[in-house]
Amino acid sequence: MKPVGRLMQVLLRPHLSEKSTLVAEKNRQYVFCVVSDATKPEIKQAVEAMFAVKVNDVQVANVKGKKRNFRQMAGARKGWKKAYVSLQEGYDIDFTGTK
Repeated sequence: MKPVGRLMQVLLRPHLSEKSTLVAEKNRQYVFCVVSDATKPEIKQAVEAMFAVKVNDVQVANVKGKKRNFRQMAGARKGWKKAYVSLQEGYDIDFTGTK
């Protein structure tokens, strides 16, 4: 069991996009942006602690930063880590804030 302070820093924000909305409706999976050194057990514990749900499975993906040019200077955006969290039957997360 990890310290509560670390678990509260693992999840950065929900990743809301068209693809994440489709996945949520179809497979009951929710997508989160997480810190780059987070592990699957940490992500599972953080979601269960913050949203009072039971997590079935966690899948992670490292997203590479896009290459960008600014005038004559080449650069790149930072990469980040994405977590797909599937919940057990009967649990749901509502990001809209309405009841």
